Amino acid sequence: MRNKHTLDELDHAIIAELVADARLSNTELARRVGLTPAPCLRRVQRLERAGVIAGYHAAVSAKAAGRGFEVIVAIDIAVNNSVTIEDFESAVVQVPEVTEVRRMFGQPDYYLRVEVTDGEAYESSVIRTLSQLPAVNRILSHQTMRRLKG
Repeated sequence: MRNKHTLDELDHAIIAELVADARLSNTELARRVGLTPAPCLRRVQRLERAGVIAGYHAAVSAKAAGRGFEVIVAIDIAVNNSVTIEDFESAVVQVPEVTEVRRMFGQPDYYLRVEVTDGEAYESSVIRTLSQLPAVNRILSHQTMRRLKG
């Protein structure tokens, strides 16, 4: 935590409950971790201020949202200088179908998660878009067969 306090068992219990269901009421959260509501709320607020709890998010079904075809894309860029990297990163995060971008140590330079309706949509628009990004040297696509976790 930013204020250098260590997390105790109650903090870990609170985090685990919120990871499982971020919509828990404070009263229910307190009950589940064995606290009364006021101290539970103070702990949650402390975890938020410290940056341990960075936010609350909705988990959206990619399939139900029309993006059930997932491709993991490895990209190598031709030039690894700061300007090229900044240009590539600024452009790739603007591609709507790209839902995750990771800069890697070693090769490939980047892993992308791309979510689209089907293979045709991936091939016809995303590949064309990705190949035009600054300094792209190589694109390697891996279609997800089945997601086991995450």
